[in-house]
Amino acid sequence: MLSAAAPIQTRFAMPTAPALDPIAEEMQRVDALIRRRLDSDVPLVRQVAEYIVTGGGKRLRPALLLLAAGAAGYRGDAHTELATVVEFIHTATLLHDDVVDASQLRRGRETANAAFGNSASVLVGDFLYSRAFQMMVGVDNMRVMRVLADATNTIAEGEVLQLMNCHDPGVGEPRYLEVIRRKTAKLFEAAARLGGVLAGAPPELEEGLAHYGMHLGTAFQLIDDVLDYSGDAGTIGKSLGDDLAEGKPTLPLIRVMATGTPQQAALVRHAIVEGGREEFGGVLEAIRANGALDYVREVARGEAALASAAIEPLAGSKHKDSLLELSAFSVTRSF
Repeated sequence: MLSAAAPIQTRFAMPTAPALDPIAEEMQRVDALIRRRLDSDVPLVRQVAEYIVTGGGKRLRPALLLLAAGAAGYRGDAHTELATVVEFIHTATLLHDDVVDASQLRRGRETANAAFGNSASVLVGDFLYSRAFQMMVGVDNMRVMRVLADATNTIAEGEVLQLMNCHDPGVGEPRYLEVIRRKTAKLFEAAARLGGVLAGAPPELEEGLAHYGMHLGTAFQLIDDVLDYSGDAGTIGKSLGDDLAEGKPTLPLIRVMATGTPQQAALVRHAIVEGGREEFGGVLEAIRANGALDYVREVARGEAALASAAIEPLAGSKHKDSLLELSAFSVTRSF
């Protein structure tokens, strides 16, 4: 259990600083707003919320909203408020995810549930959800509220689908991609769409931004799957093999079961059913021998290409250039 005075260290900041130059000042305002809106007269709420929100995340989803708004021509101030809302929703899902998965490490340090306990993590996650909805109501835009309410509901469905898939070696690629679309990509999609909504973009441009976000989010999750079997624990901020330990049939494993030798497929199926890390070495050898990681990277590159194509109709701007850079970064990153 960490004390309230435990230092907060920032890790894993976005490495694409030039891509974020057009929104640098706005991101500073978002960070300041995050801290202000974490305020609560309940000390443990402040402590746990600040621990997770200031723990060095990429802030990718709020950055995406700001860039999409700029690319669509928005010139108001509501985008910083909604960027904060998106980050709070994302953070709430992390708190709940880590409890469900019994995770011990995130971003290179203890998860909130490891530091403060499961009950505090779940309840502070609820606080962040409710604070996010307070803030979105304050924007006073029914379309905005509908987009975020629908996204939050879809994310919850994705979480349940993932839970149903755990320890099930019968999960195939389409079923797994459906989980990604709902659980991870949906908030990317909502963030990018909201940029268009705020700018009053024509329907075709708004839909283009939404498709960009959906494909970008899918690419990011697929590379996360790759890194779980190829990254450096100190760099990615979590233990390698966490997905396997939880019995999650991610795409590298699905690929081995579909195209590997009977022995490789049987080993992976057994590892998914049983969970744990005992067979991590053998599974990793099968993944490498099968070329599964290269296959997943190729699928991710296809998603990134679809993301870039979706915003082709947008007028040229520094914000659009940054969105294209994020597409490239999504498949070349090492964390």
